[in-house]
Amino acid sequence: MRAAGKGRFRQRPDPVAEKFSRSVHFDRRLAHHDLEGSRAHAAVLAKAGILSRKEAAAIRKGLDRIEAEISRGKFRWKDSLEDVHMNIEAALTARIAAGAKLHTGRSRNDQVATDLRLWIRETIRGDEKAVCGLQRALLGLADRNAEVILPGYTHLQRAQPVFLAHHLLAYVEMLERDKGRLRDAARRADVLPLGSGALAGSTLGLDRNVARKFLGFREVTANSMDAVSDRDFLVEYLAAVALGGVHLSRLAEDLILFSSSEFGFLKFGEAFTTGSSLMPQKRNPDMAELVRGKSGRLTGHLVSLLTLLKGLPLTYNRDLQEDKEAVFDAADTWRSSLEVMAAAVASVQVDAGACLYAASAPELLATDVADALVRTGIPFRRAHQLVGAAVRAAEEKGTRMDRLERGDWPELNEREWREVSAVLQGVSPSARLRKALVARDAVVGAPAPGQVRFQLRRWAKILRS
Repeated sequence: MRAAGKGRFRQRPDPVAEKFSRSVHFDRRLAHHDLEGSRAHAAVLAKAGILSRKEAAAIRKGLDRIEAEISRGKFRWKDSLEDVHMNIEAALTARIAAGAKLHTGRSRNDQVATDLRLWIRETIRGDEKAVCGLQRALLGLADRNAEVILPGYTHLQRAQPVFLAHHLLAYVEMLERDKGRLRDAARRADVLPLGSGALAGSTLGLDRNVARKFLGFREVTANSMDAVSDRDFLVEYLAAVALGGVHLSRLAEDLILFSSSEFGFLKFGEAFTTGSSLMPQKRNPDMAELVRGKSGRLTGHLVSLLTLLKGLPLTYNRDLQEDKEAVFDAADTWRSSLEVMAAAVASVQVDAGACLYAASAPELLATDVADALVRTGIPFRRAHQLVGAAVRAAEEKGTRMDRLERGDWPELNEREWREVSAVLQGVSPSARLRKALVARDAVVGAPAPGQVRFQLRRWAKILRS
């Protein structure tokens, strides 16, 4: 900000340039973090003897009043003052004479870098809670339907039977990795740039550790030039959020497919669906579709910030003003997507009969048949060929693999035929599927009853803590 006839400049900015460069309409969401950073800087200046105890107390009181006004929506933001920092500083200086001293040894460069790090620490704490909320919703749906069996898919073709709970817990695992990436981003953001000045620190001997302790940062930055130009922590956050958005999109896609008439495995609660403006019968999974769509915005914001940074020389450049809208919109989109998906998942009703019917096709046990032949001593590749030939024979006869007779397996001896029959015949589809899944219990991470129950208990304990 500059005024005509003051300091370096005689002429006011062109109105078009002034409007183009202002950021207060979006960066004022940093106001509380900017105020906290100013309180910390006042403490630094007081220790250095630049502010008297009385002046420091007056500044703190003035900042508190401004914060109360902002919280109540009573603070008057001025576009002419360009950004959140100048709006707060001008308001403070107008009320407290010592306010004019507050910017001593500080630049908007290290000021905004500090604000953003404070903001992202707080944002990530909220994100973690929202991720846990979706994990709990998935765990609840899995627990309520712990005995439901449905097909697992590869290439969107029915592959092998699995428990629905196992399918849902796959997303709980993905979300846990998302939390880990968010925590990593928060850890690297936990470094204080305040005191770096515009790029070269200060000649005033300011003790940066005073501000570090005041704001609760782990350490201070080691290089003032890097400190004011670094936005890696924002890139890491956007990368974590973009990948989290991909996970939400995949979950949304599964639920959209499973709720279609072609699958019929589940239904969303009506509160999370919409109708058609033309077709009265429609019940569309719009919330899941919107989450799937909004994931593209998250990826776009990551690419936007990477592109913004890739050509910037050291140190601060005004281009960096463009980081905030991307990051703020990504944070809002990510959080709202998590919250709506948690509520939508909690509303889901599963049709266990439809799931079982889809999983009951005997071809889903083809791999189990091959494994049974392996146990008789047949090499797996040969067993694979024998079962494949049987599947083809069933198709040519217009029947199912479990209805083939002994003569349809001409290359098997009696022992081998008994092993095949034990997998495919003589029990109900439900019992046959459960028997196949129980056989996987010895394999850690498999969709077996004991393994699934263990994982349900494990995640319940993790999410309680």
